[in-house]
Amino acid sequence: MEREHNLIPGDKLWKRFLYRIIYRSDTKLGKLFDITLLSLILVSTFIIMMESVPKLDKKYHVYFIISEWVISVFFTAEYWARISVLKNKKHYVFSFFGVIDFLSLVPFYLSFFFPVTKYFLIFRMLRMLRVFRVFNLLDFMNDGSVIVRALRNSSRKIYIFLLFLIIFSVIVGSLMFMVEGGRPGFETIPQSIYWAVVTVTTVGYGDVSPITPMGKFFAVILMLAGYSIIAVPTGIVTAEMRNKRQNLELICERCGNEDIDDDARYCKQCGKKLA
Repeated sequence: MEREHNLIPGDKLWKRFLYRIIYRSDTKLGKLFDITLLSLILVSTFIIMMESVPKLDKKYHVYFIISEWVISVFFTAEYWARISVLKNKKHYVFSFFGVIDFLSLVPFYLSFFFPVTKYFLIFRMLRMLRVFRVFNLLDFMNDGSVIVRALRNSSRKIYIFLLFLIIFSVIVGSLMFMVEGGRPGFETIPQSIYWAVVTVTTVGYGDVSPITPMGKFFAVILMLAGYSIIAVPTGIVTAEMRNKRQNLELICERCGNEDIDDDARYCKQCGKKLA
């Protein structure tokens, strides 16, 4: 995701003035704009949630509509203002926040022409993601790249683990089908597999439970195995993150290469001796 401080304001004075208010928070007007934006995001989210309550929607439907109109008009003006003050407009329009802003506005206006689109008004909830902009949290999301890289590097191990878990659940579900003898909740193998998955993941809805002594015995084994099974992917990702953090500490000062082996003494790209 491209940071918004990479966006370039227009050459005109008024564009630079509005740019500083909209995209920066180092002025009183900029802070006031961010506070107003945050307040409207919270109010809009609250209205969307209250609209889903039939009693409240019936009683305050008109107020909800008027409030949403006012908020949507403000966000529309803000969206066009963000585009108009920029020199590199496409960078914002096709950026992460640009797409979010667009998706959160379009369903509201489409609902006036196509009534079916009212079901897509839930996209307005995407406005909550704009809190990241208000608090400038996007700059800190680089830390999340460590987790993403760890998941990517350990994906093969996780796939193998999930395959084992699927096979394990199928086998246990089939056993429970035979042991329970078609009792309620275990009439078919797919239903028994559903129970096995719910049990091994320690979710335990309680809608299905074995009755026979042998079935209860298998259930105990599966419950105890569930605790150890859940720890496996966590351990895989944690180990990969630890290795990645150790590797990130080794960075070539000359070329910035981060792909350095733990026992390396020289950079594999430029040959500089590592500290």
